[in-house]
Amino acid sequence: MTNTRVAVVGGGIGGLCLAQGLHGAGIDVTVHERDRTPADRLQGYRVHIDPDGSRALRDCLPPELWEAFLATSSRDAQDFRFLSHRMRPLLTLESPPVTDPVDAHHSVSRITLRQILLSGLEDPSGVVRFGKTFESYTRDPGDPGGPVTLRFADGTTETADIVVAADGGNSRVRRQYLPHARRVDTGIVTIAGKFPLTGATRPLVDPGLYEAVNMVVPPRGLGMFVAPHDLTGDGNTGNTPLPPGIGRTEQEGALFDNTGGYVMWAFGAATGRFPDDLATMDGERLRDTVARMTEGWHPDLRTLVTASDPGTVSLLPIRTSVPIGPWPATNITLLGDAIHSMTPMRGVGANVALRDARSLHRALTGALTGGGDPVAAIAAYEAEMRGYGFAAVRASLKAAHQFVDENPVTRAGMRTFLRAAGRVSALRRRAAS
Repeated sequence: MTNTRVAVVGGGIGGLCLAQGLHGAGIDVTVHERDRTPADRLQGYRVHIDPDGSRALRDCLPPELWEAFLATSSRDAQDFRFLSHRMRPLLTLESPPVTDPVDAHHSVSRITLRQILLSGLEDPSGVVRFGKTFESYTRDPGDPGGPVTLRFADGTTETADIVVAADGGNSRVRRQYLPHARRVDTGIVTIAGKFPLTGATRPLVDPGLYEAVNMVVPPRGLGMFVAPHDLTGDGNTGNTPLPPGIGRTEQEGALFDNTGGYVMWAFGAATGRFPDDLATMDGERLRDTVARMTEGWHPDLRTLVTASDPGTVSLLPIRTSVPIGPWPATNITLLGDAIHSMTPMRGVGANVALRDARSLHRALTGALTGGGDPVAAIAAYEAEMRGYGFAAVRASLKAAHQFVDENPVTRAGMRTFLRAAGRVSALRRRAAS
C-alpha cells in the first residue's frame, strides 16, 4: 500500500501496539528492540488496562489477538476502596456495570500482554528485530522530512522515512532529538510484591483485599496500593484457543508466573524514610523492611507482605518527565514513556502509551495510504498527544505526592474528605476524578 518505511525504536507496549496497527494496514514497519530475546525483559506484575487502552488494543490488533487479550485478562469490575491502615473504610467508589469489553477495565499480566503484542511480528514476518541497541541517528539537517539513518551498537544501520521513539523513559532518541526534555527523580520509592491467590491463601486475608482495588491511607508519609489480578473471574474462561506463543512463560519463579492469580501490593514513601542500603537489598530484605515499616497496621495488610514470595518483591524508584512546550514536527516522533514518562500512582502510564499508539497509527495510516503529508499527520498527533499526555504526567505526580504526604494535617484532611465524599455526591464525583 505504501513504500514508506517506518522504524519504531523500542519494543514495549506502545511501540508494539503501533507496529501491530501499521503492519495490519500494510505499511512497511520494523521494530528495533535492544533485548536479545523476548524473554530478556520480563516484567512480572499486572498492568491495568482502562477503556482508552482497551480501545487501542481492539483497533490496532487483529481480531484473534484482541480475543486472546480478553481470554487472558480478568475484568476489573471491582470497586475502588479507600481504607485506613487499620482497614477502616473511608470511601468506596462502586464500579458501574459494563457489557462491552471495550468500555471495561481489565487486569492482564505484562508478560502475557507482551506475548500478544509480539504475536505475528516475529519470524517469519521479521517486523521485530531483537538485539538492536539504538545509539544515534543522522539525517540531512536541511531536510526535516528526509530519510533518517539509525545506528546500532552492533555496527549495523537502518534507513527509514519515519522514526518513532518508543524506547522508554531513558529514551536515547529523545536525548538526541529533544535534549531539553528531562526526566527527574521524584524522591519517592516504592516496594512491590505479589501475594498469591490460592485456595489456601484466600482465607488468610479479608476478601475485600482481592475483590476490590484498595488505596490505603496511613497517618502520614507512607502509602500502600493493593490491586487483585484474579484470573478466576469474568473474561478468563479458558475456552478461547490462543495463538502459538501465548500462554505460560518458560521462566521459572513466582515473579514470572503469568497464569496464576495474585494480589499486587505496592508500598511507598519518600527515599529518606527507608534504610540507606535499600538499593542493595534482595527481595527478602525488601519484604522485611516493609514489614517493619507497617508495624501497627491491620494484620491482613501485613499478611499480604509477609506471605509474599521474596522472589516477587522488587524495588521501584519513581521518576517522572518534565512537561515541555511544542516543538516543530518532523518525520521523527515519540510515544509513551519516551516523551511523557509518569509515576504509576494513577495507573495510566501504559494506557496513555496505548492511546498514543492508536492515535499515531490512525494519523500515519490515513496519510500514508491516502496520499497525505506524513509530517502534517505527525504534527496533528503530537498536538493532541501533548495535551492528554502531559496532563496525565501532572496528575500522576500530584497523586504521588499525596500518596506519601508528610503533613499530618493534610493527611487527616484527606481522610475527612474521603469520609465526607461517601455522603455528598459532589465530593464523591471529585474523588472519582
